[in-house]
Amino acid sequence: MSDLYLKIVNTPVGKTAAQSLGLPSPVPLNRWKRSDQPFIEGNVLVGAAAGAKAIGAIGSVLGASAAKVQHADGKDTLKDSAKAGNKAQPLDINGEISEKFSALVFDATGMKSPEDLRALYDFYHPTIKKLGGNARVLVIGQDPATCRKPAQAAAQQALEGFVRAVGKEIGKKGATANLLWMAPSGDKQLDSSIRFFLSPRSAYVSGQVARIGKRTETAPTNPVAPLSGKVALVTGASRGIGASIAETLARDGATVIGLDIPPAMEELQKVTDAIKGKALACDITDAGAPKLIADFAEEHFGGIDLVIHNAGITRDKTLGNMPEHFWDMTIAVNLSAEELIDEELMHRELLRENGRIVCISSISGIAGNFGQTNYSTAKSGVIGYVEAMAKQLKNGITINAIAPGFIETQMTAAMPLTIREAGRRMNSLSQGGQPVDVAEAIAWYCNPGSSGVNGNVVRVCGQSLIGK
Repeated sequence: MSDLYLKIVNTPVGKTAAQSLGLPSPVPLNRWKRSDQPFIEGNVLVGAAAGAKAIGAIGSVLGASAAKVQHADGKDTLKDSAKAGNKAQPLDINGEISEKFSALVFDATGMKSPEDLRALYDFYHPTIKKLGGNARVLVIGQDPATCRKPAQAAAQQALEGFVRAVGKEIGKKGATANLLWMAPSGDKQLDSSIRFFLSPRSAYVSGQVARIGKRTETAPTNPVAPLSGKVALVTGASRGIGASIAETLARDGATVIGLDIPPAMEELQKVTDAIKGKALACDITDAGAPKLIADFAEEHFGGIDLVIHNAGITRDKTLGNMPEHFWDMTIAVNLSAEELIDEELMHRELLRENGRIVCISSISGIAGNFGQTNYSTAKSGVIGYVEAMAKQLKNGITINAIAPGFIETQMTAAMPLTIREAGRRMNSLSQGGQPVDVAEAIAWYCNPGSSGVNGNVVRVCGQSLIGK
């Protein structure tokens, strides 16, 4: 559904009216347009605190981009910024800064005490006002869970509060702020995540923290089609977010098995025909569904590389008025079916080495929602499932979750006007997301270069004011 308010406030008259009335003026978000598009353009400034461990990797990724890369100069606390490599030219941030930045990237991995946090201020204080529209702030730190000393853990944990606050300050520009916490020596796993969080693919992801673990290095992939040769199963693929996921994975080179219930087969067939995939009619709550799915994958492709659990339903009622079949069906579709399908695929060794499992949780599963005790329960259970499975999976297989906020779909279009408008505006970007925003985050998880991304729950919500 089109956001009429967003269109109006971006006209000269609408913008003036919104400003005079103190209403939000959301900026249209730049999203990915073509497969060969550079992941970042314009001016990018890099900074680093003393003892930086990721600055070389950051410089290497940015050095291969279309951006003009500079490193902060002129501050004692930022001397390690010069380690970004030869392609990064020095910029004295003590003087007048004339250019606008498309990204401000900071390596905080070397911080060992709260006193070291001063480097954050030294880097961002003179530069944050120079961010352009739809710009990116990206901070890279060390996972506090891997810090040996409390002072170091305090400094690294502080980065989360910093990034979330910055996201709320810059959201009015359509800009985002995110944090990558890497494991010690995890810098070799940063490439795909840096590219995602600096690119238009992450347009609706802000105020988020992603943990990057240490994994074996992966072979280089084609940046235009990183999923070439992969087979993806997408449940609930006939429309909305599911259709966008299928299209995005196919764009990145995957062959897609689109799955949905039999009544949705006409719509599903249109989706899969357009991307040269295969359609599978299946009710995932049927007892025989896991075997049917596994048999189909084995017969046609010999296995699966990517499993995207997108299928979901809502059956809303307050708890005291909720019939038991509303409860049972919501748990079965949104939670139990995912576990049973994964179990069957792995038992038969059909989920291939370096495979990916991606589940869809929800803001409702994080913060709860009135009239959705069944849905909130199921989606919170998804988070527990992902976090537990991440510790058990082997052979390079990863599992992660996406928690969407307000996404413009047929379901949200059916909401009452006041609730729909509140959902759109109650985030740092003051607008709803698009199905493709969820799909792009899933494509990041599925990228072969994301082998260190495991056990994460990332919200695609424009930094919703609801929930963590």
